[in-house]
Amino acid sequence: MNTQNPFQRCYEYSKFDPYEHLNIRLNPDGTVTRLLKLPLANPDPDPNSGKAVASKDAILDPEKKTSLRIFLSSKLTLKNPKKSDTTTRLPIVFYFHGSSWIQCRANYFSLHLSNSYMACSIPAIMLLVDYRLAPENRLPAQYDDAMDALLWLKKQALDPDGERWVKDYGDFSRCFLYGCGCGGNIVFNVALRAMDVDLNPLKIDGLILNQPIFGGKQRTGSEIQHATDHILPLPAMDLMWELALPKGMDRDHRFCNPLLEGPHQMKLGALQRCLVIGFGLNPLIDRQQEFVKMLLRHGIQVEAQFDEIGFHRIELVDPRRAVALDNLVKDFINS
Repeated sequence: MNTQNPFQRCYEYSKFDPYEHLNIRLNPDGTVTRLLKLPLANPDPDPNSGKAVASKDAILDPEKKTSLRIFLSSKLTLKNPKKSDTTTRLPIVFYFHGSSWIQCRANYFSLHLSNSYMACSIPAIMLLVDYRLAPENRLPAQYDDAMDALLWLKKQALDPDGERWVKDYGDFSRCFLYGCGCGGNIVFNVALRAMDVDLNPLKIDGLILNQPIFGGKQRTGSEIQHATDHILPLPAMDLMWELALPKGMDRDHRFCNPLLEGPHQMKLGALQRCLVIGFGLNPLIDRQQEFVKMLLRHGIQVEAQFDEIGFHRIELVDPRRAVALDNLVKDFINS
């Protein structure tokens, strides 16, 4: 099926400037100026501060300027855990944020708030990974940073003087990788990478992909139908991949399009159980559903939650959807 002509017409009628839509300005040296300014939140490790959740930052790699933010219920940090008491041990959830590879850091207030909420509602120890951004750092830099986060946790588990919050309250046999948008893409790719690394005593118990971002050169029906989507218009998605993929690579690179044949396909059968969430008005819904079919063909245990009504990241503007999403994640982790 030739989709080029319909797609060209979509571009002609689209009013979206992709740079304006992504809130960036391209600089002559290939970097970007990020025009989006959002409120920030500082960590607060004091359990007596009156906040329900305590938080603190840990450095992953000082040269890369990467870190992660740890979230733990303040009630737990006030306790003196008994080494033999396993009932208080919590799952450990690595969280990889979205924002199109280009925006967002771990100290953004909205991310801080959502991870604080999950730390209480699941409950879990949340590790919000502050990975590097494109285009200054193109893929696979983000996957590298995600692996650094996993190896950091392994180091804490083995080090008698390791990070006390994760050592005293974390269950290293119940680790989860959770990502939204491009964060879902990171979850998939780092799970494949982790198969080649000895993470013991860590065990990845499940993958959570909320509206994961994948792509490809051939347009899908949902991409054409929703080409002028107000959240993910095709011109903006194309620019996003142009800035994130390795230079010279197109959208059929495996980082973008995992549905095509490649060495990564050999590993799919060993993936952990997955929760995949999507919405019918998302331009990427066809790709997300094909992604689930690919996992099922390889024998992966998949819980697919696709709602016909809803758009990309609807949970950010609809509190009811946010609660429903949190319940899905909570049930998956605790099942």
